[in-house]
Amino acid sequence: MSMARLTIYKDFNMNSTAISNRFIDEYMEGANEAQLKVYLYLLRMLGAGQATSVSDLADKFNHTEREIIRSLKYWEKQQLLTMDYDAQGIPVGIHFKDLETGSAADSKPAPTAQSLAMFMEPAGEPSRQIPAPQIPAPQIPAPETPMSPYAKPAFTADQLREFKGRGETAQLLFIAESYIGRPLTPAEMKSILFFTDVLHFSEDLIDHLIAYCVDRGKKDFKYMEKVAVNWAEHGVTTPAQAKKFATKYDKNVYTIMNALGKNNAPTAKEAEYITRWTCQYGFDMDIILEACERTVMATDRHRLEYAESILNSWRQENVHHKADIHKIDELYHRKKSAARPASNNNNKFNQFSQNSYDFDELEKELLRN
Repeated sequence: MSMARLTIYKDFNMNSTAISNRFIDEYMEGANEAQLKVYLYLLRMLGAGQATSVSDLADKFNHTEREIIRSLKYWEKQQLLTMDYDAQGIPVGIHFKDLETGSAADSKPAPTAQSLAMFMEPAGEPSRQIPAPQIPAPQIPAPETPMSPYAKPAFTADQLREFKGRGETAQLLFIAESYIGRPLTPAEMKSILFFTDVLHFSEDLIDHLIAYCVDRGKKDFKYMEKVAVNWAEHGVTTPAQAKKFATKYDKNVYTIMNALGKNNAPTAKEAEYITRWTCQYGFDMDIILEACERTVMATDRHRLEYAESILNSWRQENVHHKADIHKIDELYHRKKSAARPASNNNNKFNQFSQNSYDFDELEKELLRN
């Protein structure tokens, strides 16, 4: 995928790679590894005035270019930066937000001696020092994308003060602190505000949500937010519905998620995959877990999609029991053996039973999508 040059503009003064305490307290915990690497590395490159590219970032951190772009969009959604796009919707510029002053970087600065641009070079070109631009590039607005109704906004201090002043808030905070065992931080109070004002959860449902997560050893409010959004996406509005939903999904969904190396609450898309395997395909858990085991052994990326490829192929082969899988594997092994030159058939390294799937080709196909 060809990437346009991406210019990063420094809309606030930065003489070194300094990380805001607010970033550490409020944003770092909810970000994944790729997102943290991208944000911190771009700050470092910005401060040094060096150039890089989406391809270089992908190579450096062993991620795909799509993962790098998704990481940039994540930080844009968190309102820590804003991005410029060309007519094709390709990112061409970045503005960082100064978390210490809270000033949004939504316009380019006038060209001064302190202005700094960092261009995203084509992959393979060495980094170089970039002089300050004399004329800022024209800003092209990003294509409008629909905002998720369950997206958490960046609540202001005034909104938090108003929330704390409500009559029912004291009871909510007391409930949460009783479960957590300590006073809540401002960021955690904003999570409660998110539950009430965005997800429109009742006090009873919030009580049940926190108890549900704490009972599973999860006192992290970022985790609670993911569970809450998952409930909202599935239409859960009462504790009774939440219990029914948990009974339906906990045993199978979390077993399968864990088998794939995931310990997060499933998103609606992840739950959709698992529901398809159990309901539409009608597979028993032993068959699904077999697919999960093969997936984990084969790849550490796109695991749900990978397992879907395996299970869909088994469905087409009319697999109903694990014994059917062994028959398919054996048939595949015989075909492969017959296709090899006779001189290689006695090689001891060819005498093991192979899976009936070309995992390399499966992964290539997933990465192309």
